[in-house]
Amino acid sequence: MSSKQLPSHGEGVTSGEYHDASRGAPLKGDTFESEGGEGGIPGDKDRKVQSKYKAPEGSGQPSAGGSEASSSLGSFVFNTVLDAVHDIGSGLKKQLVGGGESHSHTHAGAQCADGIHDNDRHRYGSFAPERTGNNVKWYVDGCSYMWAVSRALEQATETIWILGWWISPELYLRRPPSKNEQYRLDRLLQAAAQRGVKVNIVVYKEVTQALTRKYLSPTMPKYLQSLLPSHADPISKAVVGFGLAATFASVEYMEEENPLIAPPLTVSSSHTKHALENLHPNIAVFRHPDHLPDPQTLQSAFFSSLQNISLTAKEAASLPSDALKAIYGMHDEVILYWAHHEKLCLIDGKTAFMGGLDLCYGRWDINQHPIADCHPSNLEDIVFPGQDYNNARIMDFQDVAQWQNNKLDRKESSRMGWSDVSISLSGPVVEDLRAHFVERWNFIYDEKYEVRKDVRYMRLSFTQNAAGAVGYKVPGAPPSGSKPFTPQSQGSTSDRGQPSYLQSAPVSGDMEDNQEKTSSRGLGQGTQPTRPYDHHKQQLKEAVGGFKASIGHVKDQYLSGNQPHSRLQGELEDAGIACQIVRSCAKWSHGVPTEHSIANAYISVIENSQHFVYIENQFFITATSDKQKPVRNKVGAAIVERILRAARAGEKYKVIVVMPAIPAFAGDLRDDASLGTRAIMEFQYNSINRGGHSIMESVANAGYDPTEYIRFYNLRNYDRINVNQLLREAEQRSGVSYDDARKEYEQAVELPAEMSGGQVMAQANLQQYHRAAEQVRSATGLRSREWDTVSECYMLRGQDVREIPWENADYPEINAFVSEELYVHSKLLIADDRIVICGSANLNDRSQLGYHDSEIAIIIEDPSQIDSYMNGRPYRAARFAATLRRQIFRNHLGLLPAQDMGRPDQNFEAIGVPNVYDHGSREDQMVMDPLSDTFLHLWNTRAKTNTDVFGRVFHCVPHDDVRTWNDYDSYYRHFFIPEDTKREESRKGSKKSSTYTGGHVVAENFSPGEQGAREVKELLSTIKGTLVEMPLLFLINEDIAKEGFTLNAFTEEVYT
Repeated sequence: MSSKQLPSHGEGVTSGEYHDASRGAPLKGDTFESEGGEGGIPGDKDRKVQSKYKAPEGSGQPSAGGSEASSSLGSFVFNTVLDAVHDIGSGLKKQLVGGGESHSHTHAGAQCADGIHDNDRHRYGSFAPERTGNNVKWYVDGCSYMWAVSRALEQATETIWILGWWISPELYLRRPPSKNEQYRLDRLLQAAAQRGVKVNIVVYKEVTQALTRKYLSPTMPKYLQSLLPSHADPISKAVVGFGLAATFASVEYMEEENPLIAPPLTVSSSHTKHALENLHPNIAVFRHPDHLPDPQTLQSAFFSSLQNISLTAKEAASLPSDALKAIYGMHDEVILYWAHHEKLCLIDGKTAFMGGLDLCYGRWDINQHPIADCHPSNLEDIVFPGQDYNNARIMDFQDVAQWQNNKLDRKESSRMGWSDVSISLSGPVVEDLRAHFVERWNFIYDEKYEVRKDVRYMRLSFTQNAAGAVGYKVPGAPPSGSKPFTPQSQGSTSDRGQPSYLQSAPVSGDMEDNQEKTSSRGLGQGTQPTRPYDHHKQQLKEAVGGFKASIGHVKDQYLSGNQPHSRLQGELEDAGIACQIVRSCAKWSHGVPTEHSIANAYISVIENSQHFVYIENQFFITATSDKQKPVRNKVGAAIVERILRAARAGEKYKVIVVMPAIPAFAGDLRDDASLGTRAIMEFQYNSINRGGHSIMESVANAGYDPTEYIRFYNLRNYDRINVNQLLREAEQRSGVSYDDARKEYEQAVELPAEMSGGQVMAQANLQQYHRAAEQVRSATGLRSREWDTVSECYMLRGQDVREIPWENADYPEINAFVSEELYVHSKLLIADDRIVICGSANLNDRSQLGYHDSEIAIIIEDPSQIDSYMNGRPYRAARFAATLRRQIFRNHLGLLPAQDMGRPDQNFEAIGVPNVYDHGSREDQMVMDPLSDTFLHLWNTRAKTNTDVFGRVFHCVPHDDVRTWNDYDSYYRHFFIPEDTKREESRKGSKKSSTYTGGHVVAENFSPGEQGAREVKELLSTIKGTLVEMPLLFLINEDIAKEGFTLNAFTEEVYT
């Protein structure tokens, strides 16, 4: 991703006021606040252009009747245009967040710029109450989750509602594609629509255009010149005209070279909408938000801003600022760069899927995360077809509407693995998710789609259920089915924008009536579904429920043995799993006052944790105090406070954070194209251990060793690309290249939904290659298919990589090994093996503040307990939290067998079939106690071993040995020269003899020939799992983002 591009979501970059890594002092970089008004985005290019057009001093220009002022108008206009560009960011920030620290996230009242949160109603200031009686099931990685989604879509009978950041219609929910044509997303939705199911989808509309003066040029310069006084002399008019033309030409040039905002994404919501809506009239897709008003609206706003301005020399200085504010978003219809980021799928209003996984390219994966997908003997074994074979560190998606535009060579480059967590659920809590979707849909319909009068678009109705629990009637609530749900008006004073049906219900009723229990919980035994209550039982249950609610907190405190996270902790397990929906939303995204209940929940759970907190998140950008502006969210402050409380009390307490090593954007970190990526890294390091106010520095400043309390980790894996002898001989015998045969295969699997892959599977090149491959295999006995990936080698009971044969005498095996970071995309927090927060929200301002990206998450507290240990002592852990945490830890440590996509188990099924977990196994016992010295030794030594081997074999970055840019050049760039740099050096006639393709082995560090491959395999055999240490010393002696990158109020707001 180029520095000229801003992210479209918190999947994007961050930046702000930089600090010298060694001194912690603010740097006087080219920011909006720098002196002279020449910093920020324009930079040196502006000064060069300005000097080109600026009249030389003493040129003797005429100065009759005010022409002296006019002669300098060009300079006035140019300078103030530049100043205005700087001012836009500050203005937008003020418009969006108001003055002062309106979202400190450290206060109980949650005072916001647009009102006070209704915290008295629900915990964490959420729109939704805590609800018991739910089923919840976890999914680690995309294979099992998408299988479950496909099952639910297949069984839908009434409605399918989806909220998505990106949705790929051609995504296969089951793999391999050749055996699962009917399980492509668009085909599943089409089949459902043909059955009469109504499909409603809301997808984020990406920014598709730059904010450019091209909207108004040449109209604006001409209009400005027309405002000159009628008595102005011709020379003055000519000077002004020249100055305006030069100004706007130069500014347009600058934006072309370094646009204020450029399209950051290669996703296509337009393709999603039209590809799906064309399938059936029952499918309706909304795209939102519209980031810019149309050009006519912009011109109107601009002209209105100029009506009372006369073009004197004095007033000309302020003119461009007003003009550019009109252009750049000082308008109610501009939403800047915020995104809809929820990942939510609701089936028939009864089953919900949510978490970190989008239904889009690049997300499907299995727990061993193979990053090689070359299948010489049979292309129908391909797992990641077309655009789904992606490595964002090498290149971004290319025109996602066209499968053939994937330029990544799978014979040479690896894909990037994807680590993620999602859940499915049923029960009363789904009512709140339904309400959330209906609010969003109707808000967008009213704002954008009502005027279109398209019969497929209509408002959704929602029958109020005040308690959200079947059969329970809250006093004063309207009778069931009395009226459809409609969101409250924004001006409501009684509920402040919150829907009236969302009220807390007492704890579930009679626990002794087995016929009226809810269906099976995520890890429990199945029971009969709830049947309707009769009148007399209902009255009894209301009385019992009220009694339990009144004494519940007493029982929780004194019978559970531990201080509860909430009043629901310690309830009888027959109450079902307790859940609460929290979210980030605001007027732009949802038509309601700002809600940041996700941030409130994160802070509260951390503050109230007793033993440990495990965080797995795509980003880690947070502040410990107001001194870390522009970052506002205070999750970091909660972490510091809890650590210091434990340290002062002499308690054993741990925070474990797993996150990506590098944001998933393409480019060598040294290149200008990676300036945005470096900005993310700088902000993350300033949150962790640099800049003077980070978490680890704050703990150290209090006199304690931070590494005793908090540590950070990444994930990485390796594989071997099977470019073997069979591939070479099949190409020679058939006269068809593997790539040409693969493209024909992918043409089949990426056909329009109404067509079958069999219609083109018989294409000549593909069949010719397959026949030749079969002939070679029969003649030579090559076992190509068996080792198309070696990713099982670092998993439990996987084959020893040293024993895996290599069948290509012409291609050195050492060159076939590849490594890549395993991208962490989860948005997960687990505390004390008792409470879980899982959803779509990243740990950064964009997700946490509420008025930026829209997010949804769920808090899960399972009262069903299992025997466990904590710090060597017997401990009662929540079944859901403990099994999820152990499954994840075992996956990262290589203590799970490799997953077989073709053999689904219980964990592949949707809610109703409980998770299966091998309690008491040797591997389970190894991760049972997250505070035991034995576990911590295993976790840390395995991370260190893996880190050392990856560094030795692949010279991967970031790495702790790289502390300066000179180190970076000698450790990495010396061996891996980027392609554009190679081409440039080739043109200059220079050539390095020692260069390797990114992600491959640095072969010169090993013996030549087969001996070198044996040495590499010996080292790789010591890697277990994917856990590695996060290199906290990487470029610590440099300001990572300073080189070539400038920040301002505008980009700060977007990047954090």
